[in-house]
Amino acid sequence: MSDTITLKETAIDFLRLTACGKVDDAFARYAAPGFRHHNPHFAADSASLQAAMKENAARFPHMVFEVQRAIAEGPLVAVHSRAVMEEGGVELAIVHILRFEAGRIAEMWDIAQPAPVPMANRDGMF
Repeated sequence: MSDTITLKETAIDFLRLTACGKVDDAFARYAAPGFRHHNPHFAADSASLQAAMKENAARFPHMVFEVQRAIAEGPLVAVHSRAVMEEGGVELAIVHILRFEAGRIAEMWDIAQPAPVPMANRDGMF
């Protein structure tokens, strides 16, 4: 198995685990020491993001999270996903970019965009 496939699988598993509320497990398995993130709504440390992810999972226990595609280049993996926080809720397009060091996630960026209603683009966001 190539390193690129392994990093993609790791990134996807990390995101799926956090989306379903298994945040501590995801970080224990995959986060590097000194993990940091760039979400502007939370402090940059791992503990702050973990707390926010747990709160989000508790608030939206039936969230749908579907990976659409993943692209890897060197130590970077980009994952494009579709999320719906609650039944009948707005679809979100989310892109996570994860940077790896020694096979573990050292850094993460995330960008989310709600699907507009109506949507002008007939091909949609996915």
